[in-house]
Amino acid sequence: MIEAHLQEWLELSLRWAHLTVGIAWIGASFYFNWLENRLIRQQSVNPSIEGDLWAIHGGGFYHVQKYEVAPDELPAQLHWFKWEAYFTWFTGLALLVLIFYGNANAYLLDQSVAQIAPWQGITIGVATLAISWIFYDLMCRSAFAERHMLLALIIFTYFCLLTILLCNTFSGRGAFIHVGSAIGTVMVLNVMAVIVPSQKSLVRAMETGGERDAALGRAGLTRSRHNNYLTLPVLFIMISSHYPSTFSSSWNWLILIGIAVAGIVVRHYFNVRHLPGTKWWLLLVGAGIFVLIALMTLPESRSTLDTVKSVSIENVRSVIHERCTVCHSAAPVHTDFQVAPGGIVMDTDEQINTLASRIYTTSVATRSMPIGNLSQMTEAERQLIGDWYAQLGRTSQ
Repeated sequence: MIEAHLQEWLELSLRWAHLTVGIAWIGASFYFNWLENRLIRQQSVNPSIEGDLWAIHGGGFYHVQKYEVAPDELPAQLHWFKWEAYFTWFTGLALLVLIFYGNANAYLLDQSVAQIAPWQGITIGVATLAISWIFYDLMCRSAFAERHMLLALIIFTYFCLLTILLCNTFSGRGAFIHVGSAIGTVMVLNVMAVIVPSQKSLVRAMETGGERDAALGRAGLTRSRHNNYLTLPVLFIMISSHYPSTFSSSWNWLILIGIAVAGIVVRHYFNVRHLPGTKWWLLLVGAGIFVLIALMTLPESRSTLDTVKSVSIENVRSVIHERCTVCHSAAPVHTDFQVAPGGIVMDTDEQINTLASRIYTTSVATRSMPIGNLSQMTEAERQLIGDWYAQLGRTSQ
C-alpha cells in the first residue's frame, strides 16, 4: 500500500513538473515565433538591425530589436532560453519510464495487437526516439534543407509511417505516447544540438573577434520553426490518454495523423495571419478535420434491439467483479492502485447501473478497458455487456 501511494505521488510530481516546464518552453517558443513574424523590417538608422517592434503589456511599453547577425559588442547580460526545453524532456522521459516501461504489460503492450515481450517493446520504444532524431537531423543537413516545403513533407511522411508502425506494435495508448516522445526528442535536440550551439558560436565569435556567420542563425531559426509547428500535435498526444475513442479505435493511426494535421494547419494560421490576404479559411480547415474525426469515431449504433439477448444484472455483476473490480473497487486488490482509478467504484448493483454508459463505452465501444486487457475480458463478456446496455436503453424508451 505504501509503495503504491509513493508511486502515485512520484507520478503526480513528475506530471506537474512536466506541465510546468512544458508551459514555459511552449510559451517562449510561441512568443519568439510571434515576434519573428511581426518584426517591422524596414531600413533602419542602424544597418545591422533587421527589424524592430513596439509592444505594450502589463502597463508598460517595450521596444524589441533584432540584429541581422549580432551587435557590435556583447551585452553585459544575455538571457538564454534552453533549460525549459531540457527539463520538459527529462521529466517526460521519467514519466515514460515510470508508467509505460515500469508497467509495460498494462500501458505499453496489447497482446491482441502484437505478441511481444516487455523487454522487446521497451527496446523498440527507445529505438524510435534515437532513429527519429537521426533521420530528422540527416534530412535537415541534406540537400533538402534549402527546399523547405519538400523537407517538411519528408519529415511529416516519416512521422506518419512511424505512427502506423507503432499502432501495429503497441497498445494505442503506448503508440501515441511514443510518437509524441519521438517528436519531443526531435524538438529538444533541435534546441540542444543546433539552436544553442549556433548561439554559442555567435557569442564566441564576438568574444574573440572572429567572423560572425549568419548561416548559424538561419539554421537555428529553421529548427525553431519546425518546433513551432510540431507543438500542437505533441500537446494533443499529452492529453490523448484521457480519450480512449482516439487511441483505442482500430483507425487510431489515422486519427492521430488527422489531428496532427489539424494542429499544424491551425498553427500555420497563427504564423501567417499578419500577412496580406484572407487566412481565416485555415481555421475552418483545421476545425473541419477535427469534426470529421469526431464523427468517424462515433460508436456503432445498436439499432437492431430485437436481436439483443436478455441479460440479468447478476450476469453483468459477475463479469464486472471478475474483470473490473480488481482496480475499480473501494478496496482494490491490484498492487498498482491504492484507490480506484478516477474514483470509479463498481462494487454494488447501484454503482454498476449508474456507470452503465461509461462501462459500455470503455469495455465495448472503445475497448480501452480493462487496461491492457490484463484481466482477460473475453469477446463473449464484452458482447454480454453490450446486450445489457442496449437492453437498458430499450427499457428506458
